[in-house]
Amino acid sequence: MRIVALGDRDTKYLTHREVDAALALLEGADWVATDDPAARDLDGAGGVWLLPGTPYRDADAALHAVRHCATTGTRFLGTCGGFQYACIALARDRAGLAATAHAESDPDAPAPIIAPLQCSLYGETRTVTPVAGTRLAQICGTAPFDGYHYCGYGLSDDGAGALRDAGVTIAATAPDAGVEAIELPDHPFFLATAFQPQVGVGASGRLPALLAAFAH
Repeated sequence: MRIVALGDRDTKYLTHREVDAALALLEGADWVATDDPAARDLDGAGGVWLLPGTPYRDADAALHAVRHCATTGTRFLGTCGGFQYACIALARDRAGLAATAHAESDPDAPAPIIAPLQCSLYGETRTVTPVAGTRLAQICGTAPFDGYHYCGYGLSDDGAGALRDAGVTIAATAPDAGVEAIELPDHPFFLATAFQPQVGVGASGRLPALLAAFAH
C-alpha cells in the first residue's frame, strides 16, 4: 500500500534519520513535506504517517491529513508531533473545542489542548504502559516498555478528558508525560503516540511491531 510519510524532513535530528531507516523497510512509503501540494492530495494513499517535527511548515495540511484519515477510514499513524496534531483535530471536530490550539505555535492561547510538559523530554525515555483491551495493547502487549521521546509538549489533562468524553480511547500513559497514545475504536487503524517507535530501527534493521501493524 502507498504510505504518505507527512512531515518536514531535517536529518540533523536523530528522529528523522530513524524515520528514513524505517521508510527504507516500508514498501511504497515516501516523505511528503507539509507545504508540498501533495500533502493535500491523499485520495490515493492507503495510509498516512504524520511525522515528528513541529511546528510544521503548513500546520493546516497536517490537520487536513488527520481529518482525511478519520473520516475516510484511511489508515493513520501519528507520532510525537503527529500525535499532538491528531489530538488537536479530534478535539476540534469531535469534542466541540473549535478554538483549541497548540501552545508551541500559539503561546497566548487561553487553554491549549497541547501544553508544555512538566518535564521536557528531549532525547529522554519514559516507561509507557499500554491500556489493556486497546489496539495498542493488542499490537505491543500490555507490559510496560521504554518509549523514546523528543518533545516538550503533550496532551493537557483537560484535553484528555474532553477527548475521552468524545469517544477517543486513551491507549497508553507514562510518568511525567501523561497520555502516551490515543486511538479511534471505530476506525480500521487510527493510532497516535507521543513516543517515537521508529527510533532504534537504524540499529536493529527491523520494524517495531507498531510500524509493522500500521503498514499491514
